[in-house]
Amino acid sequence: MEATTKQKKMRSMKVMRRTTNAIIYVILVVISIIWLFPFFYLIIQSLRGETGNYTNYFFPKKWTFDNYIHLFTNEGYNSGTGKIESLQAYNFMTWYGRTFLIAVVVTIVQTVIVLVTSYALSRMRFKMRKPLMNLMLILGMFPGFMSMTALYFLLQLIGLTQNMSTVGLILVYVGSSCMGYYICKGFFDTIPKSLDEAARIDGASRQLIFFKIILPLSKPIIVYTLLTAFMGPWGDYMFASLIANGNPAYWNVAVGLRDMVQPQTLLTYSDSFQRFCAAGVVVSLPITILFFILQRYYVEGVTGGSVKG
Repeated sequence: MEATTKQKKMRSMKVMRRTTNAIIYVILVVISIIWLFPFFYLIIQSLRGETGNYTNYFFPKKWTFDNYIHLFTNEGYNSGTGKIESLQAYNFMTWYGRTFLIAVVVTIVQTVIVLVTSYALSRMRFKMRKPLMNLMLILGMFPGFMSMTALYFLLQLIGLTQNMSTVGLILVYVGSSCMGYYICKGFFDTIPKSLDEAARIDGASRQLIFFKIILPLSKPIIVYTLLTAFMGPWGDYMFASLIANGNPAYWNVAVGLRDMVQPQTLLTYSDSFQRFCAAGVVVSLPITILFFILQRYYVEGVTGGSVKG
């Protein structure tokens, strides 16, 4: 009797577990569909051959890659003349290249600053260490747009707006890099300090320990820092539009995409919507590829850096 009762309980537990798992999977599938739908819609619209931003059908009646071709050749359909004409106000490749340059430079400089700052705060003990960490943490809680006006006038004063906006943006993006130390420091705290002590006994310097011991063990947090540093300038709109101050020649790609859906050139909004969607797909590719390749290290970096503070 007892064995039969235990078997019944085990069966009911298995049924309950399977039911719970099935419900969880259904919820996850629904959430995934909702989350992926905008990206799927963006791709579908970028391949649509018909003009117009709104249609009463979902899938295009005419499929084409012309939106991508015209995006890179800086040409488009003029609804007034019915011909393909050059769009001098649009220069997607220039915007894309400038944004990529800014993102790469910021990624390299910001990663170096964050790593060395985090290592110093994790391994070294000096006066005002705790107050400095608390100060940077408190300052990091304030949204960046609060200082946008002051930064703009400061950059304007030293001539780093308009045609020098690329340099100005790089300086602003890397200026507060050290305040993002906490995740990286938390990861360094998980690395045993006995490794440093053993190396110091053997005569290794701080620099040698950092480059030869700590960094090889810190691949996940390095990847996490690289990705987060790249995403900031790559998708920034507010500050980039302020620094360029309405000059299309010095926009980044986010500001350029915003202007694509405004009827200020030969294209009307309904004519340029498909090109805007194609540009959105192209802009999302670098981040998507990086995440697919480095996803495992990214997750390890976040979880490892959240253990200690």
